[in-house]
Order: sequence, then structure tokens, then C-alpha cells
Amino acid sequence: MSSCEDGLTGSAWGDWANYTASPLRAFENELGVQDPVGFWDPAGFTADGSVEDFKRRRQTEIKHGRIAMLAAMGYITPEITGKFPGYLSPSAGLKFADVPNGLAAISKVPAAGWGQILAYMAFCEVSQDQSAGTPAAAGDFGFKVLTSSDPAEKTKKLSAELANGRLAMMAIIGMFFQDGLTGSAWGDWANYTASPLRAFESELGVQDPVGFWDPVGFTSDGDVSSFKRRRSVELKHGRISMMAAMGYITPEVTGKLPGFLSPSAGLKFADVPNGLAAISKVPVGGWAQIAAYFGFVEFSGGFDDYKTGTPGDYGFKVLTSSDPDEKTKKLSAELANGRLAMMATMGMFFQDGLTGSAWGDWANYTASPLRAFESELGVQDPVGFWDPVGFTSDGDVSSFKRRRSVELKHGRISMMAAMGYITPEVTGKLPGFLSPSAGLKFADVPNGLAAISKVPVGGWAQIAAYFGFVEFSGGFDDYKTGTPGDYGFKVLTSSDPDEKTKKLSAELANGRLAMMATMGMFFQDGLTGSAWGDWAAYTASPLRAEPVSAAAAAAAAKAAAAKAGASAGAKTAAATTGIGAGTGKSLSGEGEEVPPEPTFDPATEVGVTEPFGYFDPAGFCKKGDKAGFRNLRAAEIKHGRVAMMAAVGAVVQHYVKFPGFDSVPAGLGAVEVPPGTYGFAALFAVSGLLELGAWTEDPSKEPGNFGDPAGLGQYTLEMRNREINNGRMAMFAAIGIIAANVYTGKDAIEQFGLA
Repeated sequence: MSSCEDGLTGSAWGDWANYTASPLRAFENELGVQDPVGFWDPAGFTADGSVEDFKRRRQTEIKHGRIAMLAAMGYITPEITGKFPGYLSPSAGLKFADVPNGLAAISKVPAAGWGQILAYMAFCEVSQDQSAGTPAAAGDFGFKVLTSSDPAEKTKKLSAELANGRLAMMAIIGMFFQDGLTGSAWGDWANYTASPLRAFESELGVQDPVGFWDPVGFTSDGDVSSFKRRRSVELKHGRISMMAAMGYITPEVTGKLPGFLSPSAGLKFADVPNGLAAISKVPVGGWAQIAAYFGFVEFSGGFDDYKTGTPGDYGFKVLTSSDPDEKTKKLSAELANGRLAMMATMGMFFQDGLTGSAWGDWANYTASPLRAFESELGVQDPVGFWDPVGFTSDGDVSSFKRRRSVELKHGRISMMAAMGYITPEVTGKLPGFLSPSAGLKFADVPNGLAAISKVPVGGWAQIAAYFGFVEFSGGFDDYKTGTPGDYGFKVLTSSDPDEKTKKLSAELANGRLAMMATMGMFFQDGLTGSAWGDWAAYTASPLRAEPVSAAAAAAAAKAAAAKAGASAGAKTAAATTGIGAGTGKSLSGEGEEVPPEPTFDPATEVGVTEPFGYFDPAGFCKKGDKAGFRNLRAAEIKHGRVAMMAAVGAVVQHYVKFPGFDSVPAGLGAVEVPPGTYGFAALFAVSGLLELGAWTEDPSKEPGNFGDPAGLGQYTLEMRNREINNGRMAMFAAIGIIAANVYTGKDAIEQFGLA
């Protein structure tokens, strides 16, 4: 057959251009012929070229598609928005809420309800003449929902209707099948009790939001040994991919290793390109070493890990914990990260092979329609031109301008809305009356969404009238006849074109930020009654590590005294503990038993200061976990102390250098040039000795308490709070100095423009 085809057309696949008389040519320009499938009729319904039959089938296709779209939405909408309020049948006492979703509704809806549905369908069907040649025969029943004065736009909309209808027919058939099989259009996993997939649903890697995911059905036979073998392979591939992904990224961020990769060949690490191009640059001896190391790792660990023990467990415990839940969490994270790395590495390989760079090279995409807008306002670092949904993929300039006009309007409104939320909280409300006739003062109107019910109807009418005036006075043709968003009043302008562009770009960026901010405040306000949230509403939050009560603090003091050998006849315990008490009163009574020591509370520890108070948004510190808190606090204090010295050192080294270090540059460059390199090595060694020997934590002392060798006597609550706060600020400062130094090559002083 292929030989015949090739001999007939010169190509084994045929050349469609040769089939000029094919009956299929009659319909290849009809609506519904769209990429990627093109004209698709595998059953050959149109093979006879009958236009009349084609139009009849098209009419049927449109009707079925419209019904299917309504049906699919009918399945989905009640699941999201809920049922209608009130009664479906008052006489039968049947509420809409009583009718189940899906096929189960068939038996619940009364006969009269089905009669009304059928009558409405019949009315739609017979109310218009649908005979051949009439508009209705082509699906046009007179109500113009999908239309346009632009023929191309109209064709686009009608094609979309056909495509959506086809998708909806497939969707509704799938939902019917699933509903009939399981009792729910979404399926009910609880019904599949005998599924072999149940064998692995509790394994590592079964995580939200996907859950147990095996679309290819590798585990459908329930074979545990095969599952473990695949899990072993998955872990190996994931680990290699994580290293590969980091190997792609790290040289781009930190630069290459110093020195020579091959001294004999005079090849430096810096000479080897990143990515796939390195394959041809690395000497054969280098690849032999890599292969030998792979072989060693593969064979030394053995191949029976999944047969005799845990897949992927080769004896070196990097991700482990004495807490089973924590261990499971870490191993699950390894699996998830490995899966992500496999996808990332494949993407980088593909991009690297296509463009010569793992990150792609935008300069290669010269024909992209996105090029039409990459120089427009709003294309700014670090995102650049960002249109993940592809609104501009058709390169349509008029549509881009229309969307830009809408974006500017929404951004301007959102900036005012965000400021309207914030300003009354900072400056207070306006003085005087909002409505003198109603005796309503501005001060009486709450901030946020609650104001909607307080502002009188007349006030909303004024707001709506002002909106209308602004909208209509500016017109709707700004994007057609001029610059989107330009309504004649020049607030953000300049005689300097660069300065003007900078201001207008800032307006766009601020508007985008304000849209996100306002939506967040609306959501938070609706959830808690305040745009900033109402902490009192979050009663179950783990951040509620509340201060210990005075009674509990007194009990703790009494228990401590008892442990220290206090007299059994003592009847009182000091209540002035400095933590949540401060009353100075006795809180114990005659014959009272010693209560248990209160639960450790991180919210009462040093470092909880205004204006943030207790601040642990990531939830690292748990109530009752004193050991975990001490470990984190010790690390925080050490990092803070190092950062304070680093921040000061980064500034001072610009002006002051040790003898013999005059030629050493300031900033990070100091560690790369002798004798700065030797000094860095010495500091590293001394730090290690101090860490391992002198400055070790004492469980009987506070974290970070290594004594007072200078005898300053300043180890007070105030000074400890100051040290922690200064250390926190210094960590930010040190990171900022280092990042700016890496980015600009300038030291801490030069970053300010000072020599």
C-alpha cells in the first residue's frame, strides 16, 4: 500500500495538494476545522461530499454541544456554589437542597418537574423553522450571544463554541459513566475497596494534592516486589537528577571552581562551558573518573536494597530522625524533590539542546509573536515580559492596547482601594458627619467590607455617579486613538523621555501590586472581619503559644523551690517571676499540693519585643518543645553575633587594614587574593575550634550564655533583647551587603557611592 501511495504521489504519506478533487475538500474550510487536528472525520461521514448531510450533522452537533455544555456546568456548579434556596416543589415539601447532584436527581425530581423540563425543550425545538436553508438549520436561533461586527472575531467565537461543545460532550459522557459506576460524577475512591492500587496508597510519595498517582497503571497488578524495584529506581534517578539540576544551576550563580580540571591539558574549570556543551570539553580521563565513581556507588551499595530491606537505603543516614513522623516527612520530601528534579533536568536538557543554554536564549526566538510587546511599558526585571496564559500570543496589537487600558484602570482603582484600607488605620477617620440627616459620623463607619452596610444609599449613589462620570467623561477610545490610560490629566509625566517612562512603568508595577494587595485584604476581611485579620479568630493556630498565666508561673516557681529542697512547711510561693506575673502577691494556700510545672511557652522567652511581639510565621517553635526551641535560639544568637561582626567588618575593612594586608581588596574579593585567602583559612580554623571546644552549650544556662569574662555585668533582660534584635538586623544587613557585592562587585562602602 505504501509503495502504491509513493508511486502515485511521490510520498509514502501522500501529498494532500494532489487530491484537488477529493470530496473532503468540500468541508476543510468549515467552522470547527482547527489545529492541532485539522479536518477530522475518521468515520468518513463526509466522504460522499454531500453538503446537505454535512449541514444537518453540523446542526445536530451544535445542539448536542450546547446541551452538553449546560449539562456539564449543571454537574459542576452545585458542587461549588451550592443549591438554589427555597423549594423545588412546595406542594411536596421538596427543597432544592434535598435533590442530590447527578443521576440520583432523576428519581427525586417530581413528574411535574420533568414535564416542565420536557416542555421547555420541546418549545426550544419547535418554536422556530429549522428546515434546510433557514438560519436555525445552521444553529442561528436569533439571539446573538456569540457575535461580532468583525468577521474574523465572529468566526473565532463560533469556532470556540464548537470546540467547547465537543469537549463538553466528552466531559458529560465521562461524568455520566463515573456517576453511574460510583454514585458520584467525581467518583468515590472509597467504593474501590478491591482495587490493587489500594496496596500502595499508604506508601511514601503519596502526597497532596495528587495523592496516589499512577496514570500508566504500573502498579495495577498489585505486585509488591515490582513496586519496590521501581521505587528503588525512582529514588536513584531522583537523587542523580537533584545533583544534575544543582550542577546546572550552581555554576551560573557561584561561578566555576578555581584551578585546573586537567593540568596536563592546561584546561581550567573556567574553560568548561555549562550544560551539554561540557560533554565535548571534558577529557576522556575525566569521563572515565566520573564513570568509575558511578560504578563504585552503584556496586558498593548493591542491587538488593529493595529485596532485603528498604528501597534506596544504602546505609548512610542523611535523611533520618529518631521521630518516625519526622523521618517519614523527610523521606517523602526527598521523593517529591527527586520527581521535581527529574522534570527540571529533562526540561533543561531539552532547552539546552534547542537553544544552547539550559535557560534558553531569547535571542533565538526571533519569530515569536511575543516580540511584538517586549518593549512595552510594564516589561521590567526580574520577570521581564510575563504572559503565562498567552493572551498576547496572537500578536494582536489592538487587543493588547485594550487589555492595557483595562489593566491601568483596575490598577488605579486598586491603588486607591489599598490606600483607603490603610489610611484610616494610620491617620484615623475624617472629622464631621458622613450623613448629617442620619446623624452618621465618619468615625462611626467601620473600615473595610463592614462599611458597605453602614454607608447610606445616598452615599453609594454618589460613589456610583462619580465612577460613571469618570468612566464616561474620559471616553472608551483611549486605546484606539491614542495611548492606553491617557485621559489628558498629566500627573505622571516629564520632559525627559526616560524619566517619563520610568514613572509610567512604576504606575503599572504599583497597580499590579495593589490589585494583589486589595484582593488579599478583601479575602482577609471577609474571613476574619478585618483587612489585617483578627488574631482572636484564629483560636486553633499553633502560633498561639500564649504567655503562661500568673498562677501557672507561681506554681512553676513553687515546684522549682520544692525540687531545690525547700522546707515542706513553706506555705507560700513567690508570684513575682518576671514572666506573665508581676503582682507580687502570694498565690499558694494552706495545704495546697504542688502543681505540675507548666508547659514550656516560647512566647514568654527573650526576644519577644514590640512591635512584632511573638513572631514565628513558619511555626518552627512548638509549645512544649523546650529542647527544640533552645537549639534554634542558640543558632539564632550565634548567627546574629557572627552577622554583627561581619556587618561591621564589611564597613571597616574599606578604611582599615591589618599590616601586610594592604594589597587585599575590600569585600568578598578579599578571600580570593593572598594573603586574604590565608586569613580566611585561619578564621575558619579558629571558628571551628571555638565552636567545638570553648563555646559549647551548657544545658544549665540560657542558650548563647558563655559567661562574662570581661566582668561587664550586663547580662540583663534588656541587654539580651537588644543583642537578639541587633543580631536579627545584622543578619539582614550582612546578607544584603554580600548579595550587593556579588551583583555589583562593590564593597559595603562603595555601594553607597562613597570612595
